Amino acid sequence: MMNEPYFESNRTQDGSIHYPYESMIHYGREPRCIVPSHWHLYIEILYLLSGTAKVYSGGEAYVLSEGDLILIHSHETHSIYSLDQDLSYIVVKFDPEILYSTSRTFLESKYILPFTLAESSSQRVFTASEIRDTPIPDMIWEIYNEFSAKSFGFELAVRTLICRVFLWFLRQPRQQQHWNWEVAHSLNDSDYQMLQKVFEYIDYNYKNDINAQTAARLCNMSYSYFSRRFKAIMGKTFTNYLNYIRITEAEKLLLTTDQSMTEIALEVGFSSSSYFIQQFRQYKDISPYQFRKKGKA
Repeated sequence: MMNEPYFESNRTQDGSIHYPYESMIHYGREPRCIVPSHWHLYIEILYLLSGTAKVYSGGEAYVLSEGDLILIHSHETHSIYSLDQDLSYIVVKFDPEILYSTSRTFLESKYILPFTLAESSSQRVFTASEIRDTPIPDMIWEIYNEFSAKSFGFELAVRTLICRVFLWFLRQPRQQQHWNWEVAHSLNDSDYQMLQKVFEYIDYNYKNDINAQTAARLCNMSYSYFSRRFKAIMGKTFTNYLNYIRITEAEKLLLTTDQSMTEIALEVGFSSSSYFIQQFRQYKDISPYQFRKKGKA
Protein backbone atom coordinates (compact mmCIF):
# COMPACT_ATOMS: atom_id res chain seq x y z
CA MET A 1 0.00 0.00 0.00
CA MET A 2 1.08 3.57 -0.52
CA ASN A 3 2.84 5.47 2.23
CA GLU A 4 1.22 8.82 1.38
CA PRO A 5 -2.49 9.55 0.91
CA TYR A 6 -3.69 9.36 -2.67
CA PHE A 7 -6.28 12.08 -3.18
CA GLU A 8 -5.37 13.25 -6.68
CA SER A 9 -6.20 11.53 -9.94
CA ASN A 10 -3.49 10.19 -12.25
CA ARG A 11 -3.43 9.85 -16.01
CA THR A 12 -3.12 6.36 -17.46
CA GLN A 13 -0.92 5.48 -20.44
CA ASP A 14 -3.73 6.21 -22.90
CA GLY A 15 -4.21 9.70 -21.44
CA SER A 16 -7.45 9.00 -19.60
CA ILE A 17 -7.77 10.03 -15.96
CA HIS A 18 -7.60 7.38 -13.29
CA TYR A 19 -9.35 8.32 -10.05
CA PRO A 20 -8.81 6.65 -6.64
CA TYR A 21 -12.55 5.89 -6.66
CA GLU A 22 -15.26 5.07 -9.18
CA SER A 23 -18.96 4.35 -9.33
CA MET A 24 -21.16 2.74 -11.95
CA ILE A 25 -24.32 0.64 -12.33
CA HIS A 26 -23.99 -3.01 -13.33
CA TYR A 27 -26.77 -5.12 -14.84
CA GLY A 28 -27.53 -8.82 -15.06
CA ARG A 29 -30.05 -9.91 -17.68
CA GLU A 30 -30.01 -13.64 -16.99
CA PRO A 31 -28.97 -16.04 -14.21
CA ARG A 32 -25.20 -16.40 -14.59
CA CYS A 33 -21.84 -15.30 -13.26
CA ILE A 34 -21.50 -11.61 -14.11
CA VAL A 35 -18.26 -10.85 -12.25
CA PRO A 36 -15.77 -13.76 -12.01
CA SER A 37 -13.51 -14.25 -9.01
CA HIS A 38 -11.01 -11.43 -8.63
CA TRP A 39 -9.47 -9.16 -6.02
CA HIS A 40 -8.10 -5.63 -5.81
CA LEU A 41 -6.79 -3.06 -3.37
CA TYR A 42 -10.05 -1.13 -3.35
CA ILE A 43 -12.76 -1.33 -0.73
CA GLU A 44 -15.99 -2.01 -2.64
CA ILE A 45 -19.66 -1.33 -1.88
CA LEU A 46 -22.50 -2.99 -3.80
CA TYR A 47 -26.03 -1.59 -3.40
CA LEU A 48 -28.80 -3.62 -5.07
CA LEU A 49 -31.39 -1.65 -7.00
CA SER A 50 -33.39 -4.62 -8.33
CA GLY A 51 -33.31 -8.38 -8.58
CA THR A 52 -31.37 -10.93 -6.53
CA ALA A 53 -27.64 -11.68 -6.50
CA LYS A 54 -25.32 -14.12 -4.80
CA VAL A 55 -21.99 -12.61 -3.79
CA TYR A 56 -19.04 -14.77 -2.78
CA SER A 57 -16.68 -12.74 -0.61
CA GLY A 58 -13.90 -13.95 1.66
CA GLY A 59 -14.98 -17.56 1.25
CA GLU A 60 -18.60 -16.88 2.30
CA ALA A 61 -21.74 -16.71 0.16
CA TYR A 62 -24.33 -13.96 0.63
CA VAL A 63 -27.70 -13.68 -1.12
CA LEU A 64 -28.76 -10.07 -1.61
CA SER A 65 -32.13 -8.64 -2.64
CA GLU A 66 -33.37 -5.20 -3.63
CA GLY A 67 -32.24 -2.56 -1.14
CA ASP A 68 -29.50 -4.71 0.43
CA LEU A 69 -25.88 -3.58 0.58
CA ILE A 70 -22.61 -5.48 0.96
CA LEU A 71 -19.18 -4.18 1.95
CA ILE A 72 -16.19 -5.98 0.39
CA HIS A 73 -12.82 -5.45 2.04
CA SER A 74 -9.57 -4.59 0.33
CA HIS A 75 -7.53 -7.62 -0.89
CA GLU A 76 -10.59 -9.87 -0.65
CA THR A 77 -11.38 -12.40 -3.37
CA HIS A 78 -14.99 -12.01 -4.54
CA SER A 79 -17.38 -12.86 -7.37
CA ILE A 80 -20.96 -11.94 -8.24
CA TYR A 81 -23.78 -14.06 -9.67
CA SER A 82 -27.14 -12.91 -10.99
CA LEU A 83 -29.95 -15.15 -9.75
CA ASP A 84 -32.71 -13.76 -11.99
CA GLN A 85 -33.27 -11.73 -15.17
CA ASP A 86 -33.55 -8.25 -13.69
CA LEU A 87 -30.48 -7.55 -11.61
CA SER A 88 -29.04 -4.06 -11.22
CA TYR A 89 -26.77 -2.61 -8.56
CA ILE A 90 -24.61 0.42 -7.88
CA VAL A 91 -20.89 -0.19 -7.45
CA VAL A 92 -18.75 2.18 -5.38
CA LYS A 93 -15.01 1.36 -5.24
CA PHE A 94 -12.37 3.43 -3.52
CA ASP A 95 -8.75 3.28 -2.50
CA PRO A 96 -8.57 3.09 1.34
CA GLU A 97 -5.95 5.85 1.19
CA ILE A 98 -8.58 8.50 0.43
CA LEU A 99 -9.94 8.02 3.95
CA TYR A 100 -6.83 9.66 5.38
CA SER A 101 -7.15 13.41 5.77
CA THR A 102 -3.38 13.99 5.80
CA SER A 103 -0.39 11.66 5.82
CA ARG A 104 -1.16 8.31 7.39
CA THR A 105 -1.42 8.64 11.18
CA PHE A 106 -2.33 6.27 13.97
CA LEU A 107 -5.36 8.47 14.78
CA GLU A 108 -7.06 7.30 11.58
CA SER A 109 -5.28 3.99 10.99
CA LYS A 110 -6.97 2.39 13.99
CA TYR A 111 -10.32 2.80 12.22
CA ILE A 112 -9.29 1.93 8.67
CA LEU A 113 -6.93 -0.97 9.36
CA PRO A 114 -9.61 -3.67 9.85
CA PHE A 115 -11.10 -2.94 6.42
CA THR A 116 -7.78 -3.45 4.61
CA LEU A 117 -6.94 -6.89 6.03
CA ALA A 118 -9.66 -8.96 4.27
CA GLU A 119 -10.82 -10.11 7.70
CA SER A 120 -14.08 -12.07 7.63
CA SER A 121 -15.47 -11.35 11.11
CA SER A 122 -16.98 -7.87 10.74
CA GLN A 123 -20.48 -7.17 9.43
CA ARG A 124 -20.55 -7.29 5.64
CA VAL A 125 -24.23 -7.24 4.66
CA PHE A 126 -26.64 -4.48 5.60
CA THR A 127 -30.22 -5.39 4.73
CA ALA A 128 -32.77 -3.06 3.16
CA SER A 129 -34.61 -2.80 6.48
CA GLU A 130 -31.38 -1.80 8.28
CA ILE A 131 -30.50 1.05 5.94
CA ARG A 132 -33.91 2.15 4.60
CA ASP A 133 -34.33 4.96 7.14
CA THR A 134 -30.66 5.99 7.12
CA PRO A 135 -28.76 8.42 4.85
CA ILE A 136 -26.93 5.51 3.17
CA PRO A 137 -29.16 4.91 0.09
CA ASP A 138 -29.24 8.63 -0.77
CA MET A 139 -25.48 8.98 -0.28
CA ILE A 140 -24.76 5.95 -2.50
CA TRP A 141 -26.91 7.49 -5.23
CA GLU A 142 -25.22 10.85 -4.73
CA ILE A 143 -21.76 9.29 -5.12
CA TYR A 144 -22.90 7.66 -8.36
CA ASN A 145 -24.45 10.87 -9.71
CA GLU A 146 -21.44 13.02 -8.77
CA PHE A 147 -18.97 10.62 -10.35
CA SER A 148 -21.09 10.20 -13.49
CA ALA A 149 -21.69 13.93 -14.04
CA LYS A 150 -18.17 15.04 -13.04
CA SER A 151 -19.34 18.57 -12.39
CA PHE A 152 -16.96 21.21 -11.07
CA GLY A 153 -15.61 20.10 -7.68
CA PHE A 154 -16.97 16.55 -7.95
CA GLU A 155 -13.65 15.13 -6.64
CA LEU A 156 -14.20 16.81 -3.28
CA ALA A 157 -17.86 15.78 -3.25
CA VAL A 158 -17.15 12.11 -3.96
CA ARG A 159 -14.38 11.86 -1.37
CA THR A 160 -16.52 13.60 1.27
CA LEU A 161 -19.49 11.31 0.60
CA ILE A 162 -17.33 8.17 0.73
CA CYS A 163 -15.91 9.27 4.08
CA ARG A 164 -19.43 9.85 5.42
CA VAL A 165 -20.59 6.41 4.24
CA PHE A 166 -17.51 4.78 5.74
CA LEU A 167 -18.08 6.56 9.05
CA TRP A 168 -21.65 5.25 9.14
CA PHE A 169 -20.38 1.68 8.67
CA LEU A 170 -17.77 2.22 11.35
CA ARG A 171 -20.30 3.35 13.94
CA GLN A 172 -22.65 0.39 13.60
CA PRO A 173 -22.77 -1.60 16.87
CA ARG A 174 -22.24 -4.98 15.20
CA GLN A 175 -19.22 -3.60 13.32
CA GLN A 176 -17.56 -2.41 16.51
CA GLN A 177 -18.03 -5.76 18.24
CA HIS A 178 -15.49 -7.33 15.87
CA TRP A 179 -12.63 -4.89 16.50
CA ASN A 180 -10.83 -4.61 19.79
CA TRP A 181 -11.46 -0.91 20.35
CA GLU A 182 -9.94 -0.99 23.84
CA VAL A 183 -6.66 -2.11 22.32
CA ALA A 184 -7.05 0.22 19.32
CA HIS A 185 -7.46 3.29 21.49
CA SER A 186 -4.35 2.34 23.48
CA LEU A 187 -2.12 2.31 20.41
CA ASN A 188 0.34 5.08 19.67
CA ASP A 189 2.12 6.26 16.55
CA SER A 190 5.07 3.88 17.09
CA ASP A 191 2.66 0.93 17.21
CA TYR A 192 1.25 1.82 13.81
CA GLN A 193 4.72 2.43 12.42
CA MET A 194 5.59 -1.07 13.62
CA LEU A 195 2.47 -2.53 11.97
CA GLN A 196 3.19 -0.71 8.73
CA LYS A 197 6.73 -2.12 8.63
CA VAL A 198 5.50 -5.63 9.40
CA PHE A 199 2.68 -5.51 6.85
CA GLU A 200 5.03 -4.28 4.13
CA TYR A 201 7.63 -6.88 5.12
CA ILE A 202 5.04 -9.67 4.86
CA ASP A 203 3.46 -8.28 1.65
CA TYR A 204 6.84 -8.39 -0.12
CA ASN A 205 8.20 -11.58 1.46
CA TYR A 206 5.32 -13.93 2.34
CA LYS A 207 6.45 -16.30 -0.42
CA ASN A 208 9.80 -16.72 1.34
CA ASP A 209 10.87 -18.42 4.55
CA ILE A 210 10.40 -15.50 6.97
CA ASN A 211 9.92 -15.38 10.73
CA ALA A 212 9.12 -13.17 13.71
CA GLN A 213 12.78 -12.79 14.66
CA THR A 214 13.53 -10.97 11.39
CA ALA A 215 10.38 -8.84 11.77
CA ALA A 216 11.43 -7.90 15.31
CA ARG A 217 14.88 -6.79 14.12
CA LEU A 218 13.23 -4.78 11.35
CA CYS A 219 11.23 -2.92 14.03
CA ASN A 220 14.28 -2.52 16.31
CA MET A 221 12.60 -4.57 19.03
CA SER A 222 13.53 -7.64 21.00
CA TYR A 223 11.85 -10.82 19.79
CA SER A 224 9.90 -11.29 23.05
CA TYR A 225 8.59 -7.69 23.18
CA PHE A 226 7.70 -7.69 19.48
CA SER A 227 5.84 -10.99 19.79
CA ARG A 228 3.82 -9.84 22.81
CA ARG A 229 2.99 -6.45 21.28
CA PHE A 230 2.02 -7.84 17.88
CA LYS A 231 -0.31 -10.43 19.41
CA ALA A 232 -1.87 -7.84 21.74
CA ILE A 233 -2.68 -5.58 18.79
CA MET A 234 -3.65 -8.11 16.14
CA GLY A 235 -5.15 -10.83 18.30
CA LYS A 236 -2.90 -13.43 16.66
CA THR A 237 0.78 -14.31 16.60
CA PHE A 238 3.10 -13.24 13.81
CA THR A 239 3.12 -16.80 12.45
CA ASN A 240 -0.68 -17.00 12.53
CA TYR A 241 -0.95 -13.67 10.71
CA LEU A 242 1.66 -14.76 8.14
CA ASN A 243 -0.28 -17.97 7.49
CA TYR A 244 -3.50 -15.96 7.23
CA ILE A 245 -1.93 -13.81 4.50
CA ARG A 246 -0.64 -16.91 2.71
CA ILE A 247 -4.09 -18.51 2.85
CA THR A 248 -5.66 -15.29 1.51
CA GLU A 249 -3.21 -15.32 -1.41
CA ALA A 250 -3.90 -19.02 -1.97
CA GLU A 251 -7.64 -18.27 -2.25
CA LYS A 252 -6.94 -15.99 -5.19
CA LEU A 253 -4.87 -18.66 -6.96
CA LEU A 254 -7.45 -21.37 -6.27
CA LEU A 255 -10.20 -19.32 -7.90
CA THR A 256 -8.29 -17.66 -10.72
CA THR A 257 -5.78 -20.33 -11.85
CA ASP A 258 -5.62 -24.07 -12.54
CA GLN A 259 -2.41 -24.59 -10.57
CA SER A 260 -2.09 -27.77 -8.52
CA MET A 261 -2.20 -27.75 -4.72
CA THR A 262 1.56 -28.30 -4.59
CA GLU A 263 2.20 -25.41 -6.98
CA ILE A 264 -0.08 -23.10 -5.00
CA ALA A 265 1.43 -24.17 -1.67
CA LEU A 266 4.95 -23.34 -2.85
CA GLU A 267 3.79 -20.16 -4.61
CA VAL A 268 2.42 -18.65 -1.39
CA GLY A 269 5.25 -19.78 0.87
CA PHE A 270 4.19 -23.07 2.46
CA SER A 271 6.86 -25.73 2.68
CA SER A 272 4.59 -28.56 1.53
CA SER A 273 1.13 -29.18 0.10
CA SER A 274 0.12 -31.23 3.15
CA TYR A 275 0.91 -28.35 5.53
CA PHE A 276 -0.88 -25.93 3.20
CA ILE A 277 -4.01 -28.10 3.14
CA GLN A 278 -3.92 -28.46 6.94
CA GLN A 279 -3.60 -24.70 7.45
CA PHE A 280 -6.24 -23.86 4.85
CA ARG A 281 -8.76 -26.16 6.52
CA GLN A 282 -7.90 -24.69 9.92
CA TYR A 283 -8.49 -21.11 8.75
CA LYS A 284 -11.44 -21.69 6.40
CA ASP A 285 -13.16 -24.80 7.80
CA ILE A 286 -13.03 -26.25 4.30
CA SER A 287 -10.33 -27.96 2.25
CA PRO A 288 -8.73 -26.04 -0.63
CA TYR A 289 -10.13 -28.67 -3.02
CA GLN A 290 -13.67 -28.01 -1.78
CA PHE A 291 -13.08 -24.25 -1.78
CA ARG A 292 -12.02 -24.32 -5.44
CA LYS A 293 -14.91 -26.59 -6.43
CA LYS A 294 -17.42 -24.40 -4.59
CA GLY A 295 -16.00 -21.17 -5.99
CA LYS A 296 -15.88 -22.40 -9.60
CA ALA A 297 -19.19 -24.28 -9.56
